[in-house]
Amino acid sequence: MKNATIVSMEKMRSERSISILFKEQRIYPPPASFAKSARIGGKAARDKLQARAARSLERFWETAARDLHWFAPWRKTLRWKLPFVQWLIGGRTNIAYNCLDRHLDGARRHKAALIWEGEPGEVRTLTYLQLHREVCLFANALKGLGVKKGDRVAIYMPLVPEAVVAMLSCARIGAVHSVVFGGFSAEALRDRLNDAGAKVVVTADGGWRKGAVLRLKDAVDEAVKEAPSVTAVVVLKRTGSEISIQEGRDHWWHRLTAKAADICPAERLDSEHPLFILYTSGSTGKPKGVLHTTGGYMVQTAWTTKHVFDLRETDVYWCTADVGWVTGHSYLAYGPLLNGATALMYEGAPLTPHPDRFWSMIARHRVSIFYTAPTAIRTFMRLGSEWPRKHDLSSLRLLGTVGEPINPEAWRWYKKFIGRDRCPIVDPRWQTETGAIMISPLPGATATKPGSATLPLPGIDAEVVDNEGKPVPLGGGGYLVVRRPWPGMLRTIWGDAARYREQYWSQIPGCYFTGDGARKDKDGYFWILGRIDDVLNVSGHRLSTMEIESALVGHPFVAESAVVGRPDEVQGQAVCAFVTLKGGRTPSPELKEELREFVSRTIGAIARPAEVRFTDSLPKTRSGKIMRRLLREIASGGAIKGDVTTLEDFAVLAKLQKEEE
Repeated sequence: MKNATIVSMEKMRSERSISILFKEQRIYPPPASFAKSARIGGKAARDKLQARAARSLERFWETAARDLHWFAPWRKTLRWKLPFVQWLIGGRTNIAYNCLDRHLDGARRHKAALIWEGEPGEVRTLTYLQLHREVCLFANALKGLGVKKGDRVAIYMPLVPEAVVAMLSCARIGAVHSVVFGGFSAEALRDRLNDAGAKVVVTADGGWRKGAVLRLKDAVDEAVKEAPSVTAVVVLKRTGSEISIQEGRDHWWHRLTAKAADICPAERLDSEHPLFILYTSGSTGKPKGVLHTTGGYMVQTAWTTKHVFDLRETDVYWCTADVGWVTGHSYLAYGPLLNGATALMYEGAPLTPHPDRFWSMIARHRVSIFYTAPTAIRTFMRLGSEWPRKHDLSSLRLLGTVGEPINPEAWRWYKKFIGRDRCPIVDPRWQTETGAIMISPLPGATATKPGSATLPLPGIDAEVVDNEGKPVPLGGGGYLVVRRPWPGMLRTIWGDAARYREQYWSQIPGCYFTGDGARKDKDGYFWILGRIDDVLNVSGHRLSTMEIESALVGHPFVAESAVVGRPDEVQGQAVCAFVTLKGGRTPSPELKEELREFVSRTIGAIARPAEVRFTDSLPKTRSGKIMRRLLREIASGGAIKGDVTTLEDFAVLAKLQKEEE
């Protein structure tokens, strides 16, 4: 049976282009003070970089690669036989060596690599030298368990330093890590263990979330019952919770490392050696293991971290993502360490024990770069500006958003109340499959528009096209594709090359299909309109849910919204809006009508919601993404189907279902 993406694409081919209704006109030049000292300062510098990449894609990425350490040079830069690619062919390197060893000969030796804060309040700091030692110890511990180059190691942990240690340890010895988000169920973990053929699982007795202990080891015990490839489980003592230990299979982290040597030479790995498998979430079918390899991923992740975040030696950089997601891989673990930065990690929930936890941490740790999800920003917006106002946020110099398109009103709130109108905002576009950021402002060089990802980065050939792969006119809506290979791209779907070819390369001729709708405005700026599956067909008009959501959030009473379609006999689909209000605002029939009219006035009568439903909160994954699929099923009056293992709070879903009844 064809997967959902293929089916939606076949439907798409017979439909008209996406209608563009919402227009955001405001533009913000880079702050002059920031641009003066930026790594890429000014439009002219960016244009020059873009032109260099356009002249020779290969030479551009070769230059980036030379900033890193190679045990042996590459013989050829690129081999491209659609849809399969190789980069830096014949080169030998090790990403763990580049994250750690190459920083140990200079001033970074005793610089903080990771600053970690646990939800209960503990703080730990690991210097580059200390982190190197911990990685060597655990790498040798893995070797002692029989892990060899190419073996798969699953990591199912809370957001603690040892999660990053485990990733780097695998990379150091050439094992392939597969981080499974700690919020996944035992069943979801089991499926991923079996698909990857994992030999070892690294976990903890538990982790802290919203003041409670997540019992991770219990889930591992259940999953491993039906995962015959697993021969050993390593357990970190984090919470002190009582757990079961199976003799011969289970091993305490601290006991293994106490017996291990603290010297472990980094394996000299081929550039195309598999680095990690990361499973995308939300699928109703077989888990989809996205495979990334060593050299190309390393080069693009290092370059984008340095330039998109204008990273400096003195920065304290905080990406709030969990390492169970690709953002945590690229922009919490690997990217900052490749650049010798100081990265902050936080274990728990952003509102625990108080709604100002994030702002107090920024003040206490003097965070200068803050990278978080739009859904978190909208939550903070709903709670009110008094919480960030309590804290000194003057250390911040750059803000970022990640995970999904940000509504313009949330963007402006973020700029005003967190950045205090002095910090540029980067709102990148990328995905698990791309490995690294693809479309983004370069702070200091790119004027920004609230809600726009702006322009493709140098070396990235992105375009908005119609069903036949032809670029759409400026201002029109189409489908976001990438026309040339890039170093960090996925190499395949683990164990399923046919699925890789079909899902990503068979939809638009000769192009990588992202699965997103998009438009380019008159300035060539890219606006992501959401997943193709989220596009509504109302009376023959294909409407972006993101545009309608942005209009709703523009109302002064609305904190957050999610728009889905429900079947309608007349219109085909009707617009159904789920809305959360700002603190102190009360739902009423009058407000429902006011919001419907507000959307009509803002973007047109065709987008007027047929239904507005008020809710205290929206169903979200623990990575912060709204699970619109669940809302579609509720709005349609159907049963909840498919994977809900990433859902943050099942009580939200239960309440919405009860209200529907």
